[in-house]
Amino acid sequence: MTLRFGVVGTGAIGREHIDRITNKLSGGKIVAVTDVNQESAKQTVETYQLDTVIHPDDKALIADENVDVVLVTSWGPAHESTVVAAVEAGKYVFCEKPLATTAAGCMRIVEAEMKQGKKLVQVGFMRRYDTGYAQLKQVIENNEIGEPLMIHAAHRNPAVGENYVTETAVQDTLIHEIDVLHWLVNDDYKTVQVTFPRKTKNAHEKLQDPQLFTIETVGGIVMNVEVFVNCKYGYDIQCEVVGEDGIAKLPEFPSVVMRKSEQLSTNILNDWKYRFMDAYNVEIQDFIDSIAKSGEPQGPTSWDGYIAAVTSDACVKAQQTGKKERISLQERPAFYSEKILQNN
Repeated sequence: MTLRFGVVGTGAIGREHIDRITNKLSGGKIVAVTDVNQESAKQTVETYQLDTVIHPDDKALIADENVDVVLVTSWGPAHESTVVAAVEAGKYVFCEKPLATTAAGCMRIVEAEMKQGKKLVQVGFMRRYDTGYAQLKQVIENNEIGEPLMIHAAHRNPAVGENYVTETAVQDTLIHEIDVLHWLVNDDYKTVQVTFPRKTKNAHEKLQDPQLFTIETVGGIVMNVEVFVNCKYGYDIQCEVVGEDGIAKLPEFPSVVMRKSEQLSTNILNDWKYRFMDAYNVEIQDFIDSIAKSGEPQGPTSWDGYIAAVTSDACVKAQQTGKKERISLQERPAFYSEKILQNN
């Protein structure tokens, strides 16, 4: 079985997914593309020498009977309408984050999917497929450090552009920790509070940097997540789980240790794409394989997208108020209550 993909959005991440499906993975084929910039779509087809249809818009692509899967890599605010239309058409969907820009939008997708009676949507939270996080998850599930009590995490970038503002730290950066930490401990969030330490001289006027998010779960786990996007020294992802009987730490990204000029050193990445490149490949391959095997994707669900959206909204509110804000989720539908095989 070969899944036929139609790609909505041929920007950087869209092209990367097209490349991996075409040249690195098995079981998938790109049969259609579209982009609001039709020239970008044409250039993508030429670059990857694709034998595909270029559709004028997402509606035409979704209506294409040769498309089995709609791969959504367009601008975030456009995701909701595309995903809802694809689900209503009975198509599988792989959607890069955000699933929708609001919790209400995510719920509309959840409701549309439940009407179809089967899981059709997977959200692109690739960290669940990273080998380091997978090992950390196994340690927790095997109760090797006892019950988790605290988590200390950090998400650091060397620098960001002028379009990255204070809220972006939640919507584009912290959003990955929001999903992966929830997945690690399998415990819903209850409250969040944001602290702004002394501002780095390297941040522009519309960005408070760094930021410290304190999130408490329903079960009482306290998570401290540092977001520091002008750290200068590199791209650095850290996660340490403090348990009753021990501590488990996310492995460092592999790097050669060098002894030179009276120094012992290792290299640090400066590009997020290299840190999670393998996770992206495993993620899409698992999406393809799961559908072939069970008829449904097995990764992060529409409900996970909803959890991320509600939590993100609360974090932004906490940025604005400086107070501890509640994270209030609707009751999880039974439709999403099954244990997801690998990643949920």
